[in-house]
Amino acid sequence: MPDPMTTQTPKANPNDSAHRVAIARAVHQLLDEPRVLDDPLSLSLLGSELSKAVSTDPFAYNDSSARSMRAGIVARSLLSENTLNAAVARGVSQVVSLGAGLDTYALRYGASLPQVNLYEVDQPEMLNLKQDRVVQAGLTIPARVQFVAADLTRQNWLEALAGSGFDCTQPVAISWMGVSPYLTPEQVCNVLASVAGLAPGAVIVFDYRVATNLLNPIEQSIVAVSEQIFAAMGEPWLSQFHPETLVEELHGMGFAQIDNNDAADLNQRYFHRRKDGLQIAGSGFNYIVALR
Repeated sequence: MPDPMTTQTPKANPNDSAHRVAIARAVHQLLDEPRVLDDPLSLSLLGSELSKAVSTDPFAYNDSSARSMRAGIVARSLLSENTLNAAVARGVSQVVSLGAGLDTYALRYGASLPQVNLYEVDQPEMLNLKQDRVVQAGLTIPARVQFVAADLTRQNWLEALAGSGFDCTQPVAISWMGVSPYLTPEQVCNVLASVAGLAPGAVIVFDYRVATNLLNPIEQSIVAVSEQIFAAMGEPWLSQFHPETLVEELHGMGFAQIDNNDAADLNQRYFHRRKDGLQIAGSGFNYIVALR
């Protein structure tokens, strides 16, 4: 993969999904009390200009729709990190962030997990941008963190991982958040089937869009607006699933344990009785933890 110090870094787009997620995580550090996700590096990875704008006026990112989106991002991040940490605690020594974007898990945990190999998989442009931001912020990439370039729509991501030392015969914990909506149903199922073919003990945590016809009218309206926004950004949503059908398909692939969570489940788990009312509202997303 090209050296980020010698490769031209793509210009940051503060409106793309990766930056929207990072902004939400950063604003959570600045505005929400109590803070339930500690991510002090999220602001740094926005780059100097955007980081300054967010830290100067985080309330610019705090309207009702932004708060709901932020709650969803914080909740899915907590679910993801708790799943990864639980896997590491039971002895899993490989952690993969599939479609890592500007996520900071590997940067925050890598130094304290010397026995764990951490892999960040994404398109090369995003990996170059991220590494450039790490350098700009004066941060250190932990020794066992590797950046693996792969496009899930065109490449075999497991082969790319294997080329970086990943061992398919050993258990792995995989976080795959905020990616499946941008893939077709077939592509989503191909990724999940690939994980199902890994060693027993492998676990994946991911989110997915709930079939629109299962949502109430208010949720359908909220999702329709979001869908238009992301399509206009060049990131159209391509898949949605019926939860019961997806769970059945996962069992058929060979996953032994499947925990399907909706927004109400995560609100109860992470935002119960908050004074600031931080809640996921009408997101149209569910969140699964599936154990091989």
